[in-house]
Amino acid sequence: MTGFDTKRAALAAVLGVSALTGLTGCFPIVATTAATTALVATDRRTAGAQLDDQRIEMRANKLIGDTSLEPWHIDTTSYDRRALLTGEVPNEQAKEQAGKIVSGIESVRGVTNELQIGPNASFQERSQDTVITGRIKASFVDAKDLNANAFKVVTELGVVYMMGRVTQREADRASDIARSISGVKRVVTLFELVSDADVSKPPSDSQ
Repeated sequence: MTGFDTKRAALAAVLGVSALTGLTGCFPIVATTAATTALVATDRRTAGAQLDDQRIEMRANKLIGDTSLEPWHIDTTSYDRRALLTGEVPNEQAKEQAGKIVSGIESVRGVTNELQIGPNASFQERSQDTVITGRIKASFVDAKDLNANAFKVVTELGVVYMMGRVTQREADRASDIARSISGVKRVVTLFELVSDADVSKPPSDSQ
């Protein structure tokens, strides 16, 4: 099975779980497990990095939520232990505070603070951002020359942020696709550029 076929199979398994629920009590669990395994296998981060990224995001949400910043729309996205902050805060001091909180979390290797000063995004604006992100991800899956699971995509008020361990060709291709999506105002790339040889190697924490 090719990398593209693996992506398709994993996606199909995930989408098919709800439809299969009425047929059997155990098969959906098997399908979900298979899909998760396929997605993890095609991720260019190590298993340790993937777990750390989940912990970083959860810890950031908890720590920020315990401060005066709690009412504000602040999202933390971590890829390969590098954190991205997006959303809105009331002033520069709040932006710096959020950045310091996240930079102090264990395993964080760096923070890109893209918080904007202004009112919280509306429900309609956030919904539109979700639609844009979904369309970009779907376009990556449809692109036969990209590994969609190598990218993490975040959209905030029409600005698209992309993270991942990718080659220059993949970075350029993904950027072109993202810019072609309706509603995208700007594309910010936070890629870790690697060689074709590095892509073909199994992930290693020494990278």
